[in-house]
Amino acid sequence: MNGYLVLENGRYFRGKLLNDCRMAGGEVVFSTAMISYQDIITDPSYYGQIVVMTYPLVGNVGFNEKSFASRAAMVKGLVLREATDFPSHYEMETDLISFLNKSEIPVLTGVDTRALTRVIRHEGSMGGLIIDNLDDKEWMMEKARLAAEELQGDLVRFVSRKNIMKFGNGTKKIVLLDLGTKKGVIDSLVRRDCEVIAVPANTGAREILRLHPDGILVSDGPGDPGAIGYAIDTCRELLGKVALLGVGLGHQILALAMGASILRLPYGHRGSNHPVKNLENNRVYITTQNHGFSLEESSLSGTGIEVTMRSLNDGSIEGIRHQEMPVFSLQFDPEGYPGFSETGFFYDDFIRQIG
Repeated sequence: MNGYLVLENGRYFRGKLLNDCRMAGGEVVFSTAMISYQDIITDPSYYGQIVVMTYPLVGNVGFNEKSFASRAAMVKGLVLREATDFPSHYEMETDLISFLNKSEIPVLTGVDTRALTRVIRHEGSMGGLIIDNLDDKEWMMEKARLAAEELQGDLVRFVSRKNIMKFGNGTKKIVLLDLGTKKGVIDSLVRRDCEVIAVPANTGAREILRLHPDGILVSDGPGDPGAIGYAIDTCRELLGKVALLGVGLGHQILALAMGASILRLPYGHRGSNHPVKNLENNRVYITTQNHGFSLEESSLSGTGIEVTMRSLNDGSIEGIRHQEMPVFSLQFDPEGYPGFSETGFFYDDFIRQIG
């Protein structure tokens, strides 16, 4: 049946609703990824967002549980140009539409996603509402605005684990502060002979140190880093006591703990094809990213933070390290495709750092 994406600025895009979900609100963002739609849909960093896929055909290989980034769907809605009618893959367990219908996530197809992406690029990420009619546009615009406003608080509490869990039996003990981690992060560390102790986001520094970690990884996650002051306080207490690595949201949290500031990007970085330059060896890596905030360069003075990597798209900071303490962090996902073979070595660097 007919469906619409109504933006808080009054613009709307017509399409077709492919499943039974009739209304959902969230922040409308776009991803430039050509593959890994399963990872995007189940990535906790996308919690509460309506994701516009810029690649025109999505769903070719169906869905399988092995490719989930987390335990369940995290997006609020999916907007596509076209969803394939005949998915095929030897590992496929279900198709895209069936999975999203089961997860109560609306799918709007037949949308001019190029035009929609241009609106977001020019006017910034904003609230949106997927709905099956246009009966009361003013109400819909307000509903869209409020949906985005609700995402300005602490989102980590919705996606972090509830209890402490152990993975692997390696020789190095890594405590993972779970702000909304992906399964691939844990798997990457276990493959590198690590015992991973994943703890909830609100775990305090004293409790973490009682686990006697060799190193601590502060994970990726959704939302505004400034809204989770408890994680910033925890990391501030851990500085200088044990080696720290931050990834994604964890990168921003560590920077805030060291005295830096954060700014909101107009439309963020989302996709698996973002070029990043390593300032130490002048090499360029293609990275997977999903974030709407970045470090404010002018705030780094006097913090001891050194910039190690930059985005080649907009020059924003993508990597830092502290000049004296064993702390470094990355804005992108080292374990995400194509990062599995492109930038996964940063986990090796972290393990070498902890000795």
